[in-house]
Amino acid sequence: MLLAEVFWPRRVDAAVVIGARLEIAALGMGHRQVAARLGLAEGTVRGWLRAFAGRAEAVRRHFTVALVALADDPVMPDAAPSTLADAVSVVAAAHRAAATKWPHMLMVSRWEFAGRAIGGRVLTSSSSAI
Repeated sequence: MLLAEVFWPRRVDAAVVIGARLEIAALGMGHRQVAARLGLAEGTVRGWLRAFAGRAEAVRRHFTVALVALADDPVMPDAAPSTLADAVSVVAAAHRAAATKWPHMLMVSRWEFAGRAIGGRVLTSSSSAI
């Protein structure tokens, strides 16, 4: 059985694998650099980054609200040089806040957490907003 938080819709790779690549890209690497460094097809990485870039603002907003709701005294991540990097930062911060409330969340990667929190729509959108 494939769980929504482990695999995102229309993706073969696990959420934790894709998320790790998004984190590398948030550091400023382009899709070619990420693909070359990790031995992946450029088209695959480019597709992930384009899909996430198209959703990054919605993901950032969703997890900013989640961070405020989860943390007793939320600390917002510093502004990053891109919306993609901002979204990656706030997903990590919201995951840390969830793990503070519920320590068993440490057993779940931040990207599995993200997928579960928005119904797997980290890279894809649906007809309804998140």
